Amino acid sequence: MKNYKPLLLLFVASLVLLAVHFLVFELIGFGQKPFRYSLVELYGFFFACSFTIVFILINIKKKLKDSVGYAFMFLTSLKMVACYFVLRPILQSGSEFIKTDKMNFFIIFALFLAIETIVTIRILNNKQ
Repeated sequence: MKNYKPLLLLFVASLVLLAVHFLVFELIGFGQKPFRYSLVELYGFFFACSFTIVFILINIKKKLKDSVGYAFMFLTSLKMVACYFVLRPILQSGSEFIKTDKMNFFIIFALFLAIETIVTIRILNNKQ
């Protein structure tokens, strides 16, 4: 169970970030705007991607300790490709909120990328 502690960290961080993001949206008045994807959908997508990446990295660490960094780069590249396909409808939409939609997407992308990077560093340093 100790090996899977980063997954718990990822889950808790996701919930906290979602709550803060939702609160900020409510405070500035974006809570009821018709965005392409809701916050829950975006956080769900990025959580699923990050969970998969961290889970795979933990299992790679058990078998191939020297390949964790390469696996992280490869999996993150795959995630970026998947993100492009999720982002594409936003880029093609004629919504008046397209700028906010794009900014929202990239903020969440950056937050989860930072979390994945921190968790990967901990895995590489054996500080799970």
